[in-house]
Amino acid sequence: MTLTPHTTLMNRAQITGPNGSPEPAAAAAHGLGWVGAYVACLDRFLTIQQVNQEFDHRFGGPATQLCGKHFCDLVHPGVQQPLMRQFLRMLEGKRQRFVTEVIMVGQDHTASRLPLSAMAVRGGHIPDVEAILVSMPAAEKKAQDTVVMAPREQILSEIEARILEGIAAGVSTIPLASRLYLSRQGVEYHVTGLLRKLKVPNRAALVSRTYSMGVLKVGTWPPKVVEGFIK
Repeated sequence: MTLTPHTTLMNRAQITGPNGSPEPAAAAAHGLGWVGAYVACLDRFLTIQQVNQEFDHRFGGPATQLCGKHFCDLVHPGVQQPLMRQFLRMLEGKRQRFVTEVIMVGQDHTASRLPLSAMAVRGGHIPDVEAILVSMPAAEKKAQDTVVMAPREQILSEIEARILEGIAAGVSTIPLASRLYLSRQGVEYHVTGLLRKLKVPNRAALVSRTYSMGVLKVGTWPPKVVEGFIK
């Protein structure tokens, strides 16, 4: 499954080039140095229409059909909301392209943090966005950027989730204990359990780790744990 300039959508689609003039989307994708990257073409509803071989190998598989899926189904739930806001601004014509970080979840249940580039694609003389090209670099640092975990694995109890949210918000032990109707020792007990479970040495590392795993929603305040992680 490859992206080629011969398909109807890619043939008629255009993007705005660096000098402000329209250029074919397929040619622009090659010109941006996307060779070897994970590339997908989405329609206005963010449904995957085409992918290149690299994207298919990483996020698809022998028993899957990527085309027809919503792109955000491949994105970790912890970062879906801010990514959707970026796409909506593009569809509303408020931006031509954007670059952000996403946590993508592959068929092997690994969650990888990757930079994502998106470009609005317009159909000939039609001013509306007809499609969106997305690209992510294929060179991943497995040891640092990849966490082997199902996107919605239930790893936290309800009380652990509330304590984690409090820690991420900067609430100290005594106010947190009062808020959750626990003793100070009870809060410390659960914090120690969280540190062991996530294999981190302190509270700061705990917050950083859970954000990197997508346990805490990105772009939300006060901090909120993704419901799928709660037992």
